[in-house]
Amino acid sequence: MSEQSGSDPSSVDFDTAWCATDLGKYGACQYTYEDYSLESLPPLDSSQFTDAFRWMGDAGSPIQRQVMKLNGLARDLAARGLTLPRDFVTFQTTENLYGSLDEVSVTGCWTNLSDPLPSPVEAGAFLVRFFRDQQNCVIWYLYLRPLSEAFVVYSDLDYEFEYEARRDREETQTDLEDAEEQRPAILWCAPSFEEFAHRFWIENRLWHAVNDHELPMLEPQLQEYLNHYRAAWVSDVTAY
Repeated sequence: MSEQSGSDPSSVDFDTAWCATDLGKYGACQYTYEDYSLESLPPLDSSQFTDAFRWMGDAGSPIQRQVMKLNGLARDLAARGLTLPRDFVTFQTTENLYGSLDEVSVTGCWTNLSDPLPSPVEAGAFLVRFFRDQQNCVIWYLYLRPLSEAFVVYSDLDYEFEYEARRDREETQTDLEDAEEQRPAILWCAPSFEEFAHRFWIENRLWHAVNDHELPMLEPQLQEYLNHYRAAWVSDVTAY
């Protein structure tokens, strides 16, 4: 795996991967999820990521309870010198965006926001859990650093649970004090929340299209994305 450190070259490097399920014959998956190399993924047009999610249509009106929740989270982070990215706030507080990844997920993933959680590998950095698999196989977090752009990581560890267990002197699954143990448990998967959401939204919609035999009806952006995997599949079949 390659490594990513966000926008600060002096900060901790993380191994990189994309965690996803299968796409039928176009993307094999041995278990519920697989870690795919970023190099194997279709490229995305970064110019469409403007913090407004226009590729999903109209964001809709603000959801006041979510605005209040995100304001509280922003205050907690500001006290630590950290800022929530605008794309994340937009997604979590508007009616046509909030919950849309839950709706499209084919593995029962759901939105689940945490308070700020100290990074177990980097002083001054914090995690905010925002999305999780229904059986906790994989959990996605915003990774926040002072004076640096937020990015998305994932892990099979629920760090909120781990910190609470340590606080209550209960047995934990991992040693939060051992940075060398923790670093490989956190994988960098997207440079921004909007890019994560876009790829997740596309791949889960493609899963339905592949399995429901609706490929001829794909809209252009999904067709273009699938063509990347189709070309790789044809190449593999031809090689045999």
